[in-house]
Amino acid sequence: MPEPVKKTVSAFTKKPKTQEAVEGSVVVFEAETEKPDAKVKWQCNAKDLASDDRHIITADGNKHSLTVKAVTKEDANVYAVIAGGSKVKFDLKVTSKPDDPVQAPTDGPEKASGELKQTPDPPAVAPTENQSVAPSQDAPPAEDGQPPDTRQDLIGLFTEKPQSGEVTVGENITFVAKVNAESLLKKPTVKWFKGKWMDLASKSGKHLQLKESFDRSTKVHTFEMHIIAAKANFAGAYRCEVSSRDKFDSCNFNLTVQESCAVEGFDIRAAFRRTSTDGKEDSGELDFSTLLKKRYVTNHAVQTNLDPDLDVWDILSKAPSSEYQKIAFQYGITDLRGMLKRLKKMKKEEKKSAAFLRKLDPAYQVTKGRKIKLAIEVANPDAEVKWLKNGQDIHPTGSKYIFESVGNMRYLTINNCSLADDAAYACVVGEEKCTTELFVKEPPVLIVKNLEDQMVMKGERVELECEVSEEGANVKWEKDGVELTRDESFKYRFKKDGCKHVLIINEATKEDCGHYKVKTNGGESMAELLVQEKELEVYQSIADLTVKAKDQALFKCEVSDETVRGTWYKNGVEVKPDARVNITHIGRIHKLTIDDVKPEDEGDYTFVPDGHAFNLSAKLNFLEVKIDYVPRQDPPKIHLDCMGRTAESTIVVVAGNKLRLDVPITGDPAPTVVWTKSEKVVTEGDGRVHVETARGHCVFTIEGTERQDEGIYSVVVRNPAGEDTADINVKVVDVPDPPQAIKIVSVGEDSCVVQWDPPSFDGGQPVIGYVLERKKKKSYRWMRLNFDPYTQTTYEARRMIEGVAYEMRVYAVNSIGMSRHSPASQPFVPVAPTSEPIGLCVEDISDTSISLKWRQPERIGSVELEGYGVEYRKEGTDEWIPAIEGLTERMSLIVRNLTTGDKLQFRVRAYNMAGPSAPATLTQPVTIREIMQRPKIWLPRNLRQTLIKKVGDTVNLVIPFQGKPRPKVTWSKDGEPLNPSFANVRNSDVDTILFIRKTERTHSGKYDLQVQIENVEDKANITLQVVDLPGPPEALKIVDIWGFNVALEWKPPKDNGNCEILGYTIQKADKKTMEWFTVYDQYRRVNCVASDLIMGNEYVFRVFAINMVGTSEEPCNTKDSAYIQKTGIAYKPPTHKEHDFSEAPKFTRPLVNRSIIAGYNATLSCSVRGIPKPKVTWYKNKMDISNEAKYRMLSKQGVLTLEIRKPCPFDGGVYMCKAVNDSGEDTVECKLEVRPQIAKEEKK
Repeated sequence: MPEPVKKTVSAFTKKPKTQEAVEGSVVVFEAETEKPDAKVKWQCNAKDLASDDRHIITADGNKHSLTVKAVTKEDANVYAVIAGGSKVKFDLKVTSKPDDPVQAPTDGPEKASGELKQTPDPPAVAPTENQSVAPSQDAPPAEDGQPPDTRQDLIGLFTEKPQSGEVTVGENITFVAKVNAESLLKKPTVKWFKGKWMDLASKSGKHLQLKESFDRSTKVHTFEMHIIAAKANFAGAYRCEVSSRDKFDSCNFNLTVQESCAVEGFDIRAAFRRTSTDGKEDSGELDFSTLLKKRYVTNHAVQTNLDPDLDVWDILSKAPSSEYQKIAFQYGITDLRGMLKRLKKMKKEEKKSAAFLRKLDPAYQVTKGRKIKLAIEVANPDAEVKWLKNGQDIHPTGSKYIFESVGNMRYLTINNCSLADDAAYACVVGEEKCTTELFVKEPPVLIVKNLEDQMVMKGERVELECEVSEEGANVKWEKDGVELTRDESFKYRFKKDGCKHVLIINEATKEDCGHYKVKTNGGESMAELLVQEKELEVYQSIADLTVKAKDQALFKCEVSDETVRGTWYKNGVEVKPDARVNITHIGRIHKLTIDDVKPEDEGDYTFVPDGHAFNLSAKLNFLEVKIDYVPRQDPPKIHLDCMGRTAESTIVVVAGNKLRLDVPITGDPAPTVVWTKSEKVVTEGDGRVHVETARGHCVFTIEGTERQDEGIYSVVVRNPAGEDTADINVKVVDVPDPPQAIKIVSVGEDSCVVQWDPPSFDGGQPVIGYVLERKKKKSYRWMRLNFDPYTQTTYEARRMIEGVAYEMRVYAVNSIGMSRHSPASQPFVPVAPTSEPIGLCVEDISDTSISLKWRQPERIGSVELEGYGVEYRKEGTDEWIPAIEGLTERMSLIVRNLTTGDKLQFRVRAYNMAGPSAPATLTQPVTIREIMQRPKIWLPRNLRQTLIKKVGDTVNLVIPFQGKPRPKVTWSKDGEPLNPSFANVRNSDVDTILFIRKTERTHSGKYDLQVQIENVEDKANITLQVVDLPGPPEALKIVDIWGFNVALEWKPPKDNGNCEILGYTIQKADKKTMEWFTVYDQYRRVNCVASDLIMGNEYVFRVFAINMVGTSEEPCNTKDSAYIQKTGIAYKPPTHKEHDFSEAPKFTRPLVNRSIIAGYNATLSCSVRGIPKPKVTWYKNKMDISNEAKYRMLSKQGVLTLEIRKPCPFDGGVYMCKAVNDSGEDTVECKLEVRPQIAKEEKK
């Protein structure tokens, strides 16, 4: 019966989780164990961690923590915590420290190559030769100082999208798109388009090249579009599309082509003329055709092959609007706006659809599982609509499809969209049809429950289980990077149970150890499987036997595993079954049976289980009947030639071999023999030692000698006649231990120098040399470098390939043999030093510092640079002093804390794995002294005009300036110091930044900037105008109604949004439907006439105000409506004034003060008059008593009565009656006194 599957129990009650940290911060990982005394070990990349300056490991009972101080990029690794048989892995992700959103550049050095420094005054320069358009590195940071979110969209594929660019005619430009393929199951496909239709794959040639590459380390595909020798007609809108199976993404970008130079002798004013028919110079519209023709004629760079007899405008007037961009691109027309204006006059008005007022969009997109609503508007509200899917009629089935008809609107709602709903849909009204496409995007499948590390015994069943976010999702299993499939042996089984996915290994073996990974299109999870050998348990061991002649000897043992086989040995020799010897194995029981025992069967019997490093031993003693007699007595004597402790008398044995000491002895009666080592008696307890005593000699045997068996052995023989003693010196020699501390001292272009320490133990024989091996890091084959032992501990290995990683290991050799190999050295790469840095120069200098910059070496080699070392020395000395501790990765440096007036020489060296390069030195010493410079503000051109921002926008103004020493920068607003509560200022040596996170209307005004050095100053001012939506117009009223016209009049809004009112939008609505239609848009006056109204309808009107921000949120509505009379049949009924019978309440009879006796019912009465009938409320001491059960209110024909049931003295007080209707109210009140009853005894 198979053993039940053991469920893996974690030793942790709280596991550390993956964390993300910023560089320089402190990260703490915490774990809690089930047992308080559990031993916990922390690892980083499978290497044990110990407490040091940056890692702190603490343990408090069952709580354990790992603290990582000053986190760097190198700490972004896979960590693990181990307790007992449980191992939990977690990651540390390190992100770059976010820049302050208003932080000015650090003083002095320029930014590293690749960053762009903005210059305010010159115009934007077009990309130069082979320029690559990539996302800007200076994008503004997110709010609250957090870095912008650059994570990839759940459904997006681009990790880097192509950005719009600008190029001059004749120059080159490159657009770059990057796609991360780590979560994709298929290689992505990319297409480049110009406009909406032109596929650029077919246009590759002299001016266009498409390239792609793949980085296997980052799994990122890079796609590039190179435009070579750009022409003017290359300008326009472009699109990049990427797809991979069911995923799709696209990105739009623009290319602007600038003219190379202006044409001499060309009067641009003469190119503008007006299309007037009345002969006036200022009438008609501007015609740019002269300018276009002149440019085509004079600029040879943009000439097109146009037929002089071909009229482009005639072609455009006859073409549909969808072909405009194609024709413009073909014939080199770049002024699309002017082209459309001209066509608007030339082309007849396009025929509108008779059935549809609004059609379906070309395409819709919906997430799987959501619903979508398709809407159209028909011209006839009674028209019948038919919906089609892939050309087939859609019939309402359950709640899947819902058809709605509201007025002229027709709706199709598709619920719970699936991939089957991804199709082409059409709506048919009569003979007209409009179509669309519906794209159903499938959300990424996320891993909800991760795999867990497991440790099992060999032969046990393994189940690796994870849980995903969607049922029926496809997952992919991998082992050590290789995909797992259902092979012929059915070793792996894959099980799905709803959202759970299980990988089953029926009988685990040592080959199943490794890292298992499950992947979905939305994530992955990894776990480690460890398989250990089962420990064989002995249920019954074999026992010593004493057997007489002709009897049967039976050795029996029982072990825990039924499948384990074994071998029987006698005195180290394997026992073979024969007629007398029988060996059986039934289940867990192993038996050795010897029939008809003879004296030669006596000896040591051992059972060795196959595949396990232990044995079971017992002795068979043969019982022989002897006749005792009285011998003569001789004292015992040991006969040895090697007694003593000298080198000549030492017995040498190689470790692992058998040591047999056969000592001749004499004595009568036969003496007893005792062996001792270091005054301790040697017994046969561990199974390796055997002591035998026979007639005339004694034998001492050690099977498989070890180092600890070395020493002085003493043999003592005794009998009644005396005793004798002898010492035997035994020396065990072995191969040496492996060499230690293997390290690579230096590397060259094709060589390295390796150094090591001698082994800690030479095996008892002197080390005669060493043997070295090397291999490539990614290979499993070791290659020997020397065949004769090398006597030194430093070796130079040659004939290696530059740029390839290698590992080295060393063997030690003595006269016995070769040791085990040492641990492999750290991987190294043979590489030569780089060439010297180039272009070393002085960028800036002050009284105590100097700024240097340089460019990287021309020859770097196959490995990356580790950094640059900067040194200086005083003129006349030879001692070079490091400018900074360690190396810098930047190609610029500010050397500080220098002495004013010193003449210093500077040099820079590049460092890589091979060491420093030749130095780059300044041509002459530099004197440390600052150069004065007047302050000057370089105000950007866009800030010289009024800066307009909307309410809520962010203002981030970077204004460069110059001046040495560092000028004092002062900001003010409208002559007052700048309030730091709404504006932040950051200053550096070269610029100042004004930052307003969220603008308000009150932030408008004039901002003054002043930079000052002592008595010299420079000033600049910036005007900020913060605009908002306008308020609604006021006092909209209907002035007059005549015929089918209504005259309206209103006043401008009180709040114009801090900018000019550009116009008004006037709308009308029929009171029956209340659907609003626009009468005028962008109307400039404050009065208008709404015409073409329908007779018999009643209309209301509203007006919106418009400024540069947009339309006001609220309109101004007319209080009255305008009714359009039906002419000729209007009936005017006689007018009469209806009498108003309403009357305010008035009490005709008031309440009267009363005095009553307690215990007798009492009533209060009054009468009231009023139209309509007033509402009556009773109060006691101004408290409403309408809901009190003690009181009863009656009203009949205006007579009001309040009945008080059995009053008591507490019911006395002021009672009030109040009557209220729409015309007014009236009140009346009285006092009530309640007297107590007089007892009968008091009356007597």
